[in-house]
Amino acid sequence: MNLEIVGVGGQGILLASKVLGRAALDKGLDVWMSEVHGMAQRGGVVVTTVKIGEKVYSPLIGDGDADVILGFEPVETYRAMKKASEKTWIVTNTAPIVPFTVSSGKQEYPKLEHVFDSIQKVSDKVVKIDAKELAEEAGAAIAQNIVMLGALTATGVIPFSKEEMQKSIRNSVPERFVDVNLKAFELGFESAKGQM
Repeated sequence: MNLEIVGVGGQGILLASKVLGRAALDKGLDVWMSEVHGMAQRGGVVVTTVKIGEKVYSPLIGDGDADVILGFEPVETYRAMKKASEKTWIVTNTAPIVPFTVSSGKQEYPKLEHVFDSIQKVSDKVVKIDAKELAEEAGAAIAQNIVMLGALTATGVIPFSKEEMQKSIRNSVPERFVDVNLKAFELGFESAKGQM
């Protein structure tokens, strides 16, 4: 199972990777993770690959070889399409994070309908989630990453049950944040399930 997780710094991509990795280890599977940061703490691009299987030999994913693209930001999801093919599940957040170059007027953010049309030309297995809205409904906007994991789990493409992912969340986040994260997971799961 080849997963490419993309977004920008501050979206909790590394925690999402950790939750997936812990679920794999709990199930006795081999897991490799690789992270690429581009000024992550300042809203730069973050890409994490997670490979899960009986035996994994490398953390790298070739072009067209991703089983899943989990995109925390729409344009970053689009940029990851070189890793996708018609077999790839694409789970993307619909809430954009506008970079400084756009907010300062130096560039223009692409129209979201064009971004999503381009993504759907690669694969018809696309789930779109407004993770920001659902995380706020759960009680913490910062829980968008867990909303996205809930949506991913609902696709059935990853080798973990809903209960296995919930256990991994409980074991990966500080105790005081468990309830809000489990609620965020459930909202993401139900939203994606409604699209299937």
